[in-house]
Amino acid sequence: MSISRQCSRNACRRPAVATLTYVYADSTAVVGPLATYAEPHTYDLCAVHAESLTAPRGWEIVRLEGDYVEPPPTHDDLLALADAVREAGRAPVARAVPQPAEPVAGVREVLRRGHLRVLTDHDA
Repeated sequence: MSISRQCSRNACRRPAVATLTYVYADSTAVVGPLATYAEPHTYDLCAVHAESLTAPRGWEIVRLEGDYVEPPPTHDDLLALADAVREAGRAPVARAVPQPAEPVAGVREVLRRGHLRVLTDHDA
């Protein structure tokens, strides 16, 4: 689960702070503040890639003014993070497992947790 949007560039794990949009009719690349929503034909960029972007020969780059600052987490982001922490903190519950149909030579299973089993002797 990702709390913030990441840079669209391959192998870049930095948070996105800008949005790149191509205007093909005008041969223009527009770099501006991070869009509120990820759109299908735009690219999210980190500060490093937003500032170092170059355009193909004959194209113009328009950089909208403003600092590229990572947006603060939204209420939904914080709730998702809290839910993930709660889920990770839940301990698996040990449950009693019914006896196997045919006990194995003086051994019985008393507890199971996933693929692990607790076995005990009948005499114990």
